[in-house]
Amino acid sequence: MEKPAIEGGRAVRESKIYYGHQYIDEADIRAVVDVLRSDYLTCGPKITQLEERLCEITGAKYAVACSNGTAALHIACLAAGVGAGDEVITTPITFAASANCALYCGARPVFADIDAQTYNIAPASVEKCVTEKSKAVVAVDFTGQSVELDELLQICKDKGMVLIEDGAHVIGTKYKGKPNGSIADMTTFSFHPVKTVTGGEGGAVLTNNRDYYEKLLLYRTHGITRDEKLLEHPSDGAWYYEQLALGYNYRMTDMQAALIISQLDKLEMFSKRRKEIVAQYDEAFATLKGIAVQKEIPESDTTRHLYILRIKPEELTIDRKQFFEALAAENVCCNVHYIPTYYFPYYEKLGYKRGICPNAEKLYEEIISLPLYYAMTDEDVESVIGAVRKIAMYYAKQ
Repeated sequence: MEKPAIEGGRAVRESKIYYGHQYIDEADIRAVVDVLRSDYLTCGPKITQLEERLCEITGAKYAVACSNGTAALHIACLAAGVGAGDEVITTPITFAASANCALYCGARPVFADIDAQTYNIAPASVEKCVTEKSKAVVAVDFTGQSVELDELLQICKDKGMVLIEDGAHVIGTKYKGKPNGSIADMTTFSFHPVKTVTGGEGGAVLTNNRDYYEKLLLYRTHGITRDEKLLEHPSDGAWYYEQLALGYNYRMTDMQAALIISQLDKLEMFSKRRKEIVAQYDEAFATLKGIAVQKEIPESDTTRHLYILRIKPEELTIDRKQFFEALAAENVCCNVHYIPTYYFPYYEKLGYKRGICPNAEKLYEEIISLPLYYAMTDEDVESVIGAVRKIAMYYAKQ
């Protein structure tokens, strides 16, 4: 049996493969350079063009571009009316922003457990978390697989809550044939470099609700408007504007917007390649002892942002940390998504205790995020598969 590199064997490759990486081509570069040569670097026409393009791709009526995915979540919560004394239900298996957005508004995050097979927030657990203080649900499409939107929307409708879909991972995915971004009350996107589509940074909120849309526009830009229909006092002239709410400087630059528009031209291509890699991984690991792969609901036609490998410690002589280190020795550089949010010292000081979401906590102990990005070559994919198989087979319990 071949020895893993960590045991003195030969690594599957000499150069490193990282878990994620952006893809930038000449069209992307030209798009940004054209803006740099134009009259507008921010608050210009590219913002409107991006918002229109996002509506075209998703089918949503309105889109509001902003500075990043966290800002998108914050203004979505504000538009939903989240405030002091409210509760916002979310998952612990996510980046901290999915819960922090509630804290920014003076509300309290409440953590619902995940489905043990899909790793997405479980509707039944959400329902158990509902109280008279519940104002919204922030449901994360973990890894790019859609949450169970029909079930969550019904719970929110029955309980008088707003469904905010944290779609940081989900662009390109469809739920029951309909693009994510046009289904929940509001959906947020992120354009961080490891996401399927990038602007370096950047975010957006999509909605079909005109009232939410108008609030999102205000909260994005200091609470300031020039819209004559919204002004509360007579205008002093063409320069006139009013601050109607306490908003934020969450504006996106035209350089970012131009890059995202160009990247969106490649979304179908990005999605196709990611699906090809996921299919190769699934096939290679389906019967591999000591390994489990994420299950998908049939309603989700998924463009995967992350590929999660789950280690079965009962079938191996090593744990997740040792498996992670063994992959690094093979020059396969992975990550872990995510540490449960309430494990962080900040949340501990707020009174959150371990043990509240057993499925999420068990998942965290066993997962590794493998490399997954558009520019991975077939050789890269084969190297990752080869490293995982080598390690799993070498350390399998007899």
